[in-house]
Amino acid sequence: MNKHVSPEDCCLIVIPCLNERNHIGALLNGLSMELQAPGWRIVVADGGSKDGSQDIIKAACAIDPRIIFLDNPKRLQSAAINLAVARYGRDFEYFVRMDAHGQYPKNYCQQLIADAEMTAAASVVVALETTGFNTIQKAAAIAQNSKIGNGGSAHRNLSTGGYVDHGHHALMRVSAFLAVGGYDETFSHNEDAELDFRLRKAGYRIWISGTTSMVYHPRASVGALFCQYLNYGRGRARNIRKHKTMPALRQMLPLTVAPAVAGAVLALFYWAAIVPAFAWAFTCIGYGFYLRVRQQMPHGPLAGLLAMVMHVAWSTGFWLEMLSLGPRRSAS
Repeated sequence: MNKHVSPEDCCLIVIPCLNERNHIGALLNGLSMELQAPGWRIVVADGGSKDGSQDIIKAACAIDPRIIFLDNPKRLQSAAINLAVARYGRDFEYFVRMDAHGQYPKNYCQQLIADAEMTAAASVVVALETTGFNTIQKAAAIAQNSKIGNGGSAHRNLSTGGYVDHGHHALMRVSAFLAVGGYDETFSHNEDAELDFRLRKAGYRIWISGTTSMVYHPRASVGALFCQYLNYGRGRARNIRKHKTMPALRQMLPLTVAPAVAGAVLALFYWAAIVPAFAWAFTCIGYGFYLRVRQQMPHGPLAGLLAMVMHVAWSTGFWLEMLSLGPRRSAS
């Protein structure tokens, strides 16, 4: 492919996929209709789907030759993107990472490219607009959109644009990605933050878009939400262990949750031991009712409870990883 082709007419999209039959078809159809230039390539790296996703992807490939099916034997998202970029990325200046179950606005990719061209950033990240369908998802979305759930994380709040340390991965310059070695495939969670650390250390800059974002749907059950945040906590701890850094200030308070909950057992012998856990629970539940009464959010009280689930899981995963004897690969 000719290098002189405009980036707006020539870009690689990588979509990791694993059992996404309810979403992948609509995403590919939308991209096929929107991206009219023949220079675009859409690589779906499938980690061994068993739900019919592969049939949907291969049918899309037969209709649109720009769509490529790629087998990802390692299953992880980090491995999927590394493989796709290694095999196809050298013909492109940029690649865009998209989630199979995400929703994207019109001209999403083109806007990311415009941001990259304007800022010369190595990576353009986006904010997540979290929404849900069932009761658990709606309440989880409220929690994740609030400071009690996200701690003020830049990519959990709509942005006007600016340079950041980390964000939800969207576009990246292929040269920068390859220069730092791509994703660490021992990470199944938090691989994006780990890569962002290495990008910054190598002198590259990360820009969060103020002109586009994506829609994210939370886990649909309490158990799935707990497991997700357990793995998030493990991933963050692995990042800290690998790079010998300190947790961000917004992560300090959640780190105390698991020890506080565990310490509450000591209230059987000394009543004051329950105070930290009680204060945390009171804050979360109180904030949930504040959202219900003052912000007119019917799912506010449940959002407070789900924030507690997220805190406990994240803190537990973090300490399990930090107290393990050696490096551990997060569960996929």
